[in-house]
Amino acid sequence: MTLIIHHLGVSQSDRVVWLCEELGIDYELKKYDRSPIWAPPEYKALHPVGSAPVIEDGSVKLAESGACVEYILQTRGNGRLVVAPGKKDFAEYLYWFHFANGTLQPALVSALLFSRAGLGDDNESVKGNEDRRKQLLKFMDQRLSEVPWLAGEEFTAADIMNVTSLTTMRCFIKYDLSNYPNIVAYLQRIAAREKYRHAMRKGDPGLNVDELTAASPPPLQEAVAAAFRAHGH
Repeated sequence: MTLIIHHLGVSQSDRVVWLCEELGIDYELKKYDRSPIWAPPEYKALHPVGSAPVIEDGSVKLAESGACVEYILQTRGNGRLVVAPGKKDFAEYLYWFHFANGTLQPALVSALLFSRAGLGDDNESVKGNEDRRKQLLKFMDQRLSEVPWLAGEEFTAADIMNVTSLTTMRCFIKYDLSNYPNIVAYLQRIAAREKYRHAMRKGDPGLNVDELTAASPPPLQEAVAAAFRAHGH
């Protein structure tokens, strides 16, 4: 049975498209454009929470990118892109897999919400959140000074989970990575992966991979940028 990926453009659902490309599995891609900033009504109707991604596999309909990634790995991965229990980097794999949505992504979403609320850089919550983001990036940069991939010597799903926060999310939260040379070098390794480039061409053809993986933040897609300008952000 063919897996269906409901992909919202410029969102963390690019993790699922990329995973399927890395695994080389068959899937049907259904793409949805933002309307103009948030998901369109037909996407929100897919799942009670109304967030991306959503996958369908026969009678199974699943949301949450981490859950979608784990489901695909368990049902179609055949042991690929994971570190098995008992292996040297198992604990690191688990940590960095969950770091993405448990720690890094919430800090970025908070920054986006602060911006949408019109809070200035002098606001204590904004400053605290920025300090937290810098702490997390420094921590990741240190890790990547020791190993080429987050779990260790091998590229894994932990990388797929984290890269979105360092690339696509920076279309909305404009943070620079120039002070984190090991993260920048890591993103260049990601950009060199043809499966990543192919996934982005399929799911987000309006995004430029070389801009996404550069130290400076990428530009917004024009439609989303216009919507932000219209709302005073």
